[in-house]
Amino acid sequence: MTIPKTISVLLADDQAMVRSGLRLVLSDQPDIDVVAEAADGVEAIELARRLRPDVCLVDIRMPRLDGIEVTRALAGPGVADPLRVVVVTTFDLDEYVYGALRGGAVGFILKDAGPTLLAEAVRAASVGDALVSPSVTLRLLRQLTEAQQAPTVGMPARPLSERELEVVRTIARGLTNQEIAAELFISLSTVKSHVSGIQTKLGVRNRVAIAAWAWENRVVKPSGG
Repeated sequence: MTIPKTISVLLADDQAMVRSGLRLVLSDQPDIDVVAEAADGVEAIELARRLRPDVCLVDIRMPRLDGIEVTRALAGPGVADPLRVVVVTTFDLDEYVYGALRGGAVGFILKDAGPTLLAEAVRAASVGDALVSPSVTLRLLRQLTEAQQAPTVGMPARPLSERELEVVRTIARGLTNQEIAAELFISLSTVKSHVSGIQTKLGVRNRVAIAAWAWENRVVKPSGG
């Protein structure tokens, strides 16, 4: 029998009680191992670069360097071998979250999201299928769309096919690869192939950036359709 790979996690939060709570929740999962904790942004970057955990859970507001700066340092466009960063925030409409997503984060989650969603976010990030929460991420992106933000990434030189646009819309709605496969009646491997092709055409690194592109360029209507 194949033993599942243990997912190594770094926790970065300036509140010891929060770190303790997150560690307690994650340590209760048989496939997740918290390998280090950091109390500020500088320590988080140092530990992450040295230990290279599978997933970094990073608080958005920390002393010395905040979560946005940490995300850019570990997963930004200029990073040759980026780590997977999930931003943890207290507020579902935190004005800093969008900067973190643009900085390379694969997703974000609320501190009070609950143990099941927290563990799923870590598992999703570890395999590159980042959790995009419809109740949180899409509300943030919708708010930016309605504020008429200029697109960070415009229309690609090589246009997306109709099928790729269908996949983009499902990603922007917060569906996972499994859910996309079921909704579009295609195989999981085909979904992954489409996602990879879309990332290449758009010049982005992850599905959160695809969702952001969809909202910014009105590929998804503000009503969610």
